[in-house]
Amino acid sequence: MNYKLIVYIISVLVTTFGVSSLDLNRFFKQGKVIEANVMAVVLILAIAELLSNFLINFMEVSKIL
Repeated sequence: MNYKLIVYIISVLVTTFGVSSLDLNRFFKQGKVIEANVMAVVLILAIAELLSNFLINFMEVSKIL
């Protein structure tokens, strides 16, 4: 199996665990729960993308060395 897919899945799981501890509802107006949830999903995907790209690049560079 492609190791990049595994890294992406693990990154999404780790960032979901991390972002779930944040209280994003206090940054939004009262009653805007759907918007806060959408923002949480976007934040999770963005951080997971950054984390997985870093890990994949790190693994590729470490193979060269």
